[in-house]
Amino acid sequence: MNEPPKTPIAVALEYETGGVPRVTAKGRGPIAEAIVAKAEESGVHIEENAALAQALSRVELDAQIPEELFRAVAAVISFVLRAGKLKPPA
Repeated sequence: MNEPPKTPIAVALEYETGGVPRVTAKGRGPIAEAIVAKAEESGVHIEENAALAQALSRVELDAQIPEELFRAVAAVISFVLRAGKLKPPA
């Protein structure tokens, strides 16, 4: 049985050292595709995690992430920080 195509979902986070990450953009379908395209053209690392994106999509824009998502988001931030250190200088 063929499954219908899944609607893409994207959530952008902002994190400043010592603070709590905030949701700065989110969307589905064409909006999600635009968020991903903007991230790619800006050189922002992208982590694909459908379950986390789904959970974060319920957080209001500019709101801090809820405590129950801290561990999962920390793993993403750690990935991004490591990936940034591995990137060759421009």
